[in-house]
Amino acid sequence: MNEISIQEGGFLLINKPQRWTSFDVVKKLRNISRIKKIGHAGTLDPLATGMLIVCYGKYTKKIEGIQSQQKAYTGTFVIGKTTPSFDLETEVDETYPTEHITPAFLEEKINLFRGDIKQVPPQHSAVKVNGKRAYQHARKGEIVELKIRDAHISKYEIDATNFPEISFEIHCSKGTYIRSLARDLGKALESGAYMSSLVRTRIGDYAVENAVEMEDIKETEDFFKFAQQFAH
Repeated sequence: MNEISIQEGGFLLINKPQRWTSFDVVKKLRNISRIKKIGHAGTLDPLATGMLIVCYGKYTKKIEGIQSQQKAYTGTFVIGKTTPSFDLETEVDETYPTEHITPAFLEEKINLFRGDIKQVPPQHSAVKVNGKRAYQHARKGEIVELKIRDAHISKYEIDATNFPEISFEIHCSKGTYIRSLARDLGKALESGAYMSSLVRTRIGDYAVENAVEMEDIKETEDFFKFAQQFAH
């Protein structure tokens, strides 16, 4: 059955563990499955958790189509502070006032980021610049020019009960950087902000509730057992 599965190809829904890179997941599954042709459909930051779709065999041809689907995220922003990476990969570098931020002012600024927006990726991102990832430049203290990108936010809801930490649910288009939304919201609020947690809950019709934990995939048989669950 395994040889037929490898030939036809397929995919797994993985709940990416925190501090694993997306490539760490692919590398681990490649070693377990012994399949060379395997890749993921959309990078998830190391500190983020949640949905990572891993394709193998002929199904790798579908990666681009999967990546183009809408994504959904939940997480938290901290208002009034910034970090160079816009998340907890780096230490807080600046503190800003928050006393002027009322619920009405916050909602007014959140509304600026609903619908079609433009954003610049973080310096600490996987965007390629001169053949290297932007984060590789950033970790050497090098600032590179990153192009403005179009994005679409179809849902952006927040809960500011624990302000200056706010919880969010965001549904967005391919290529949207949630960390950039944190940075830009901080600026719009005449303050600062960084992303303190992130979970990708959905890619298209696939929900993280149905994803497999990496710790449950120990052997080749486990890989194909879970791949079979998602077979059409």
